[in-house]
Amino acid sequence: MKLRWRGFPLPPMVLLSLLLLRPQAASAQDTWTEAPMTLRRTPQLAETIAPAERGMRPSLVDGDRLSERPDLEVVVEGNASLRRGDTRITADRLEYQPPGDLATASGNVHLNQAGNVYEGPELHLKVESFEGFFDHVRYTLLANGAHGEAERIDFVDPKVSVARHATYTTCLRENYTGWMPAWMLTAVTLTTDSETNLATATDAQISFLGVTTPSLPSVSFPLNNARQSGLLPPVIGYDTTNGFEYLQPWYWNIAANRDLTLYPEIMTSRGVNLGTEFRYLEKTYSGQIRVDEMPSDSLRGINRWGLWAKHNQQFDPKPFGLDSLSTSFNINRVSDDDYWRDFSHTPTLTSRTLTNEADLNWSKGDWSGQARTLSYQTLQYAASPITPSYNRVPQITANYNKYDWHGLDVSGTLDYTRFEVDSAYSPTLNGIKQPNGERVVGNLQISRPWVTPGGYIIPKLLLHTAAYQLDSPLASGATSISSVVPTVSLDSGLVFERDASLFGRAWRQTLEPRAFYVHTPYRDQSQLPVYDTATNDISFATLYTENAFSGNDRISDTNTLTTGVSTRLIDPATGAESARFGIAQRFRFSDQNVTLPSGTAVTDRTGDFIVGGLVHWSPKWSIDGVAQYNMDTGKSSRDALTLRYTPAPYHTLTAAYRYQADSSSTADDGTKTIDLNWQWPLSELTRGLFGERKPGDPGRWYAVGRLSYSLHDRAMSDSLIGAEYNACCWVGRIVLERLVSGRTTPDTRLMFQIQFNGFGNVGSNPTSTLLQNIQGYQPLNTQTQEPSRFTNYD
Repeated sequence: MKLRWRGFPLPPMVLLSLLLLRPQAASAQDTWTEAPMTLRRTPQLAETIAPAERGMRPSLVDGDRLSERPDLEVVVEGNASLRRGDTRITADRLEYQPPGDLATASGNVHLNQAGNVYEGPELHLKVESFEGFFDHVRYTLLANGAHGEAERIDFVDPKVSVARHATYTTCLRENYTGWMPAWMLTAVTLTTDSETNLATATDAQISFLGVTTPSLPSVSFPLNNARQSGLLPPVIGYDTTNGFEYLQPWYWNIAANRDLTLYPEIMTSRGVNLGTEFRYLEKTYSGQIRVDEMPSDSLRGINRWGLWAKHNQQFDPKPFGLDSLSTSFNINRVSDDDYWRDFSHTPTLTSRTLTNEADLNWSKGDWSGQARTLSYQTLQYAASPITPSYNRVPQITANYNKYDWHGLDVSGTLDYTRFEVDSAYSPTLNGIKQPNGERVVGNLQISRPWVTPGGYIIPKLLLHTAAYQLDSPLASGATSISSVVPTVSLDSGLVFERDASLFGRAWRQTLEPRAFYVHTPYRDQSQLPVYDTATNDISFATLYTENAFSGNDRISDTNTLTTGVSTRLIDPATGAESARFGIAQRFRFSDQNVTLPSGTAVTDRTGDFIVGGLVHWSPKWSIDGVAQYNMDTGKSSRDALTLRYTPAPYHTLTAAYRYQADSSSTADDGTKTIDLNWQWPLSELTRGLFGERKPGDPGRWYAVGRLSYSLHDRAMSDSLIGAEYNACCWVGRIVLERLVSGRTTPDTRLMFQIQFNGFGNVGSNPTSTLLQNIQGYQPLNTQTQEPSRFTNYD
C-alpha cells in the first residue's frame, strides 16, 4: 500500500521524514491533514553547520523497501539513503536507530560528509556526532583531492578521523590495468583534522617512482599546503663557493598572528649557519626580525652574521591633536663586506647598499611632517667599488599643501638634515675633500591652474633656498654658505578626441599637444656641497620638470621650452587604453652653466628628443619601446624595446633590447644587452612530433629561463636556465643560476625541487628565483581556494 498526500503518491523520503518529525501524541490521520511544510529561503548555503544546529536538522530516509518500529528503528533495503545536514549515506541496506542516532549500512556503502567521500562494505556511524567506523574503506578528501585506502577508518568527530593501515596520494587515478600512483604515503595510522588542516602519519613510508624511503616514526603535513608547526621540507642545493648546502627549517605556529622559523643550514665548504625569523601582526603594529649567524666560517676564518628587521606601528593621534601618527624602522646589517657574495641567496639580502632607517610621521590638516635617521652600510668590493651615500642623521621635514585656496595651489617644504659619510669615501669638491655638514632647505610653490575638459594652463612660481653649516672649510675658506634661486614655469596642453576605425575596430582616439616653458636665472652654486643630488635621466617625465637635477643641492639655470605631443587609442566600450604614442623635445634658449662638480656647461640649443610607444592590443601580447636621439651627433643615446607574448597560463615569452650610450666617450661605445626570459611547455612540441599523449605517458615539461647577453662584451651576464615537470600530482624543478655582475669569479648554483601536491616540498625552493627573473612566471599547480562542499554534493 502506498500512502498518498491529497491524492498524490508520497515519495518514501518525504514519508519517513514526516514519520520521524511527527509529534508523539498525534495520530497518522492527524499528520496527513496538517498544513504542508514550506521551504524557507536562505541568503546563501552554509559551508559549515554549527554543532548546536546539527541536532535540529531532520533525518531524511529513502529506499525501495521501508519498515519501521516507531521511535525505535527504521530499516531500508534497496537503494537506501539517509541524509542529515552535510552528511549522506547510501547503501544496499540501511538500519537507523533514532534513540542512539546510530546508522548501520552494509553493501556498496557510500558516505559523503561535507564533500569528503568514503566507500566500502560496512559502516557504523552516529550521524549527529559523526562518531563511528568504516571497514575496508576507499576515501577521497575534498580539500586537495587526496585519496587512498584503509583497513578501517575511525571517525572521532566531524573534523577528525583516524585511518588504520592506510595509503595516501593526490595522483589522479588512471583507468588502465596496472596503474600505480607516482607517489604514495603508506602509514600504520593516518590522522586527519580538517579544522587545523593537519594530517599526521605514524610508521610512514613514502614511495616515489618505485623508490621507497625508510620507515619514519611520525610525519606531519598540511592538507591544504598551509604551514603547520614542525619540520618543513628541507632545502638542498649546490653552490660553487659554498659547496653542498642542506637547510632544514623548523616552523612554530605560535598563534594566528605570530610565528617563528628556525633555519639551521650546513654548507660543506663553510660550516653551519643558524638562522631565526620571527613575524608578528597586531591591530596597530606589525613586523618581522631575522638573524643569521655562522660562528666560524672555514673559508673566511671569521664569525659571520646578518640582522634584518622591519616594524610598522600606528599610534592614537587624538591625545596629540593630530590626524595621524605612525612610526617605523628598517634595519639591515651584516658582519663584513664579503657577505653579499658569500650569502647571495639570503632572501632578505637584496643589495650591496643596506638601508637602516627609523622614522616618525604625522599629519594635521594641510600639514604633515617626518623625523628620521637614515644610514647606509655599503658593502665594498675592490673589483667593483661603489660610492656610498651620505647618512642623514637626522632629517626633519615639515610639509604644507593647500589646494584651491582662492583658486591657488600652495605648497611648501622645510627640511633640516645632517649629512655624514666616512671621510675615506668623501667626494672631491673644488680640489678638496667635501666636508660633512648640515643643510636647511626651504621650497615654496604657488600655482594657478585653469583646467577644462579640452585643455589646461598652469602658471607656477617657485622659490628655493638652501643654507649650509659645514664641519670644515671649503676651498674658499668658508664654513657656511647659502643660495636663493627663483623659478617661473608655464605648463599648457590641449586634448582633442575623435571616433576612429582602425584595423576593423572602433576606437576613441586622442591628440594631446603639450608645451612647457621654464625660466630660472643663473645663480653660482659651484661652492655648494653635493649631498643628495644627481643629474636626471632624460624621460617623458623629467622633460616636463623645472629642475635638471634631483635633490636640493643644485637648481639648474634654465631657459627652455619643451614641446611634445601624444596620442592614445581607447576602447570606447571599456575605457581601456590599448595604445599610446608620444614624442617630446626640449629647446634651450641659453646655456645651462650650473653643473655638478667636474661637469661641463650644457650649450646645445636643441636637446635630445624622445619618442616612445606602448601597444597592448590584446591580453596576449604587448610591445613598448623608447628611443632617445641626439640631433647634433645624429646618433641614438638610449634605446629600449620590449616584446611580451602571453597567450595562455604558463605560456610567457619576453624579449628585450637595451642600449645606453657612454656619455664619457665620443666613440660609438655603450652598453648593449639582449634579454630573453620565458616559461613555455615543451610538451606541445613533443606532442606534435610523437603524437597525442596516451594513458600512462609522462606529464608536461616546461622550459624556464632568463638569458642576458652583452653585445659589447660578447659574453653572458647574470642568467638562469631550467626545466619544470608537471605530473599532475607532483611537480619537479631543476634550475641552474649563474651570477656574474659585480664579481671577478662567476658564482654558479644548482637548485632542485620536488613538490608533492597535498603533501609538501622536498629540495630547495627555486620558485622565488624564477618569480624574480622571469616576467609573468606562474608557479605550476599553485594552491587555489579550497573548494566548496557543494562542488561534491550528493
